Amino acid sequence: MNPPRHALFVGLVFNEQDEPAEVVYIGAVPHYVILDDGFRRHVEAETVDRQVLELLRQQILANRELVTQGMLSMLGKDDLFTKAMIDASVQNIDRHVDVLFEQGLPEDTRTWLGMLGFKVVVNVHGEVVRLDAPGQEDWGGE
Repeated sequence: MNPPRHALFVGLVFNEQDEPAEVVYIGAVPHYVILDDGFRRHVEAETVDRQVLELLRQQILANRELVTQGMLSMLGKDDLFTKAMIDASVQNIDRHVDVLFEQGLPEDTRTWLGMLGFKVVVNVHGEVVRLDAPGQEDWGGE
């Protein structure tokens, strides 16, 4: 039996009318419930979450040097080995996605993201139409 999967962005997904998406499980599969004029559309959470992760990955890779410098600054280090470790982590970001779905994002992390203004806006089909992210303008976001 496969380990349970998690919806990564619980409390951070909204429809285009700014109504929050609830998370329900159908069997062991988490779904976001997107409200559509009184109708509850169920979209597999992994479908939405993978779109968000891909958008974040694209932003990170497009701004690799800025991300690396920011991480070095946060860690208070500026040595070659730490930089190489961060660069390798950024380069191999795709390898960590399945583990993330199995373990989920910690509740504290989701709360922190929400307080910083992180928000995923989806249409009734679960397609991401907008991603509000902290510091997005610094990364060339819209």
